[in-house]
Formats: sequence, C-alpha cells, structure tokens
Amino acid sequence: MRGDTVWLVGMMGAGKSTVGPVLARCLGRKFADSDAEIEREAGAQVSEIFTREGEAGFRERERAAVARLAHRGGVVALGGGAIAQEGLAEELAATGVVVYLAAAPETLLARTGDPESRPLLRGLAESDRVRRLEALQVEREAYYRTAAITVQTDGRDVDAIVEEIRDKLAKEQARKE
Repeated sequence: MRGDTVWLVGMMGAGKSTVGPVLARCLGRKFADSDAEIEREAGAQVSEIFTREGEAGFRERERAAVARLAHRGGVVALGGGAIAQEGLAEELAATGVVVYLAAAPETLLARTGDPESRPLLRGLAESDRVRRLEALQVEREAYYRTAAITVQTDGRDVDAIVEEIRDKLAKEQARKE
C-alpha cells in the first residue's frame, strides 16, 4: 500500500484499540489512537474533557487530532463518533482507507468495561447502556457504511480480524491500481 493511513472506525467496544496495534505490526506501520493523542495533548482523560468542555469541545479536539494523524500514515483507531462529524468521512477516505469494525450492541457492551470511563454511557443502568449503544449505532451507521472495508468482530479473535483486514486491504489496493 502507499503511505495512506488505515483508519479504523466503529462503535466503542468494536475492537479498534485492540486490533489497531496488531494490524500496524502486521503491516509494518506505526499505530496511533486518536483518543490517546487527545488525552496526551489535553493532559486529561476523555471523560474529563467531556465534563470540562462538553461533547462539542471534545469533537473539536478530535477533528484537530485527525488532521495531525492524517499526515503520519500508519494505522489510526478513531473514537466511535469521529466519522459522524460534518465532512470527516470524506476527509478520511481522501487520506487513506477506512475500515469499519462492526459488532452487535451486546458485544459492544461486554467490551466497553467501566461505563464511568465512557462519557456517553456514564450514569446509565446496564439495560439503558445497551439501548444507548443501539441508538448511537443507528445514528452513526450511515457514516460507518461509507468505509471501503467492513469487518464483523463479534465472537472473533484479534488475529482472525487482522487477517481479514489485511486481505481486504490488499484487494482494495489492487482495485485502486
């Protein structure tokens, strides 16, 4: 592949931060996580940024991080809502290959861990967290579906997911040439 970025998108819990480093090693590239970049720059956790600046402030920081990361190449895991920002899906596609990691809401909930560390799930009972994940997924699905590659992650191990992404990336690159 050229120096393009491989953008991993999908809901929280889809596996972006877990799959990303393994995929990057497999492709011989660097890995970056947009949320980790934002936290490093802000000197605060994403949940703290949401509390201090609201979702709009976080999204502003996220957009700036994406612009910086686009020029590095490599594999980048984006926050779940990043691609739903105005015009960002097109920017991602113009700077690399977008890979959507898809999963069912029940899988997402099982993988998200402590809901207090997830600003969009904080303070919700488990049943309400599932409904919130379902609603977010429906709201963002059209953006996720703009991805060049979609990989289902439910019930699959990281190596199988990485292998499928690698195969699909090779086919995508061949199609572009």
